[in-house]
Amino acid sequence: MEIQAKHYKIYKPFGMLSQFHSNAPKEKYKKQFLGELYDFPEGIMPVGRLDEKSEGLLLLTTDGELSYQINNSGIEKEYWAQLDGNITEEAIERLCRGVDIGLLGKIYRTKPCKAQILDQAPNLQAASIKLRIGRHRPSSWISIILTEGKFRQVRKMTASVGFPTLRLVRSRIGNIHLNELSPGQIESISIDMKQV
Repeated sequence: MEIQAKHYKIYKPFGMLSQFHSNAPKEKYKKQFLGELYDFPEGIMPVGRLDEKSEGLLLLTTDGELSYQINNSGIEKEYWAQLDGNITEEAIERLCRGVDIGLLGKIYRTKPCKAQILDQAPNLQAASIKLRIGRHRPSSWISIILTEGKFRQVRKMTASVGFPTLRLVRSRIGNIHLNELSPGQIESISIDMKQV
């Protein structure tokens, strides 16, 4: 009898690692892990990752093949980034064409992407006080849609055009949206690769 795969979408909160637990004794007490949110089934894995200071949509699955397909098929991933300063149209155009970022000690040219300035901030809960937003300069929000996912890519891209990322929220993976989820909230979903 075939065991049915289980899939979830969660709003990964700021400050939480995209892993379920740690084997490092010191880290266990200083870090937050996905396993604290819910009693997930055995064999669960994150589909891609969000770094500790990023938040938003994270998919979890017990299907390793599905995880591999999503991570390696060029599916669009949309992020909302709050930037330090009022970003210019020229900087947006540079992001869209692709920029040079540091990756594993080398220079990497990002693939062309879609980016645009958002007229208003997304409807999100207040940012963590650890982010210290609004202390110095005004900020602006952009939507950026990538088909790749290099380490800290969005942060490196916006910094390369002169507007460092203050807050980063992943809002969409393919056709799966964050919607009304709140930080730490989990929803059981069905995933069909033809629909992602």
